[in-house]
Amino acid sequence: MRARDKAAVSALRATLAALDNAEAVPVDEAELRGLALEQSPVGVGVTEAARRELSERHVVDVVRAEAAERLEAAAQLTAPAHADRAARLRSEAAVLLRFLDGHGTA
Repeated sequence: MRARDKAAVSALRATLAALDNAEAVPVDEAELRGLALEQSPVGVGVTEAARRELSERHVVDVVRAEAAERLEAAAQLTAPAHADRAARLRSEAAVLLRFLDGHGTA
């Protein structure tokens, strides 16, 4: 990372965001409508919800899905003008798959 490997940084940032999204608690439709202003909760943290804790298997699945998404997008970029973008996507997928293989979770 110190060498500023842009593909690795991009892949890891996007994957961390995907993991963060996977930890989010589903919101009920009734909660989206909200309350009247006078019924709104007051105070710091009153609207915070506990995050879901992901199992190691779920984390591996999210990382693997991120890699697959990049490989699929790269496969669709067949025009010569998109060769650089496709190569970058393949490089990002390789970073994610190496990360999985390197931790014995493949």
